[in-house]
Amino acid sequence: MVLNNIEKLIEKYNNAETTLAEETQLRDYFTGSDVAPHLEHYKPMFVYFSQAQQEQYTKDVPLKPKRTKMYQWISVAAVTVLMLGLIIPQVLGPSQEEIRKKELAMETYNKTMEALSLVSIGMNEGKEQLNSLSLVSDNLNQGLEEASRLSEFSKATNRIFKNK
Repeated sequence: MVLNNIEKLIEKYNNAETTLAEETQLRDYFTGSDVAPHLEHYKPMFVYFSQAQQEQYTKDVPLKPKRTKMYQWISVAAVTVLMLGLIIPQVLGPSQEEIRKKELAMETYNKTMEALSLVSIGMNEGKEQLNSLSLVSDNLNQGLEEASRLSEFSKATNRIFKNK
């Protein structure tokens, strides 16, 4: 009966379904001297677990102090840098006079750009008028060519009539 119970517990142990009490019962069985021959191969494992449970670490473990103070100082430094970044430009930034000068310079620049834009528009209109004159000139030249052909025609007709 005990052997049958141990075999069931081993099967549960292999499936990771045992409780701590059942594992203690298995450990007690396998550390004893009365182990069934077909279960002998489990004995070294449970003997090892019993011995490992009794072992204690005797060396001193040096614990390093936590470095939280370093992180605290880093956060303080970061906040300080941010605050200085916000305050210094206002304190050491441009004065009201410099700001007015910049605004005046921008106004002057914008007015100059408007004046140059008007000059550009006038130049473009003049260019269009020149294009119109060029077209008139081309038509005039074409008319002169036609007139020279007419004079040749008149010479030819005069020769014909004079010969008759």
